[in-house]
Amino acid sequence: MTAASHPFSTHRLVRQRGGTLLGFIFGLIVGLSVALAVAIYVTKVPIPFLNKGVHRSADQDAAEEKKNKDWDPNAPLYGKNPVKPPEKPAGDEAPAVIPPPSSTAPSTTGEDPLGDLARSRAATVDPFNYYVQAGAFRSAEEAEAQRAKLALQGLDARVSEREQSGRTVFRVRIGPMESREDAERVQQKLAASKVDAALVRVQR
Repeated sequence: MTAASHPFSTHRLVRQRGGTLLGFIFGLIVGLSVALAVAIYVTKVPIPFLNKGVHRSADQDAAEEKKNKDWDPNAPLYGKNPVKPPEKPAGDEAPAVIPPPSSTAPSTTGEDPLGDLARSRAATVDPFNYYVQAGAFRSAEEAEAQRAKLALQGLDARVSEREQSGRTVFRVRIGPMESREDAERVQQKLAASKVDAALVRVQR
């Protein structure tokens, strides 16, 4: 079957295509109209999330700037009682004058009694040791015999050997003693026992 044999079908197909085109154009016009209306609505109606008080006065700006200038980010760490900075002295007040230190040296007398005692003893200590020599003998036997006699009297004597004038001499001595007075008392005791004794002083 050809198109000429069905004129009614061909006419209906042309009408369907024309209706589709008109519908597309009509829908496009409606969509553009809706979009334009929404754009106008958005530009004219105030946005609800904007702050109505956007316009600030100069005083408010100055107060906000001062607040931000003095703001301390560490303020929460200071606690409830923050330490206040020391106040500056008034400009009219004269600074306190510190008196100069006294030139007089403090007296050290009596501050160190132990040191004073040690110094006083050091000043009075005799720099010599003292011996009482109860004889000098040519043989060791004679010297030991003399030492034994002194031991009977309660005196501790020692025998020392020394070369003198090319010969060996054995000395019997009592000591050492730190003071001359002690040595003189021993010497007097030997003199009372008829023992010749000599006082010998040796550098310490």
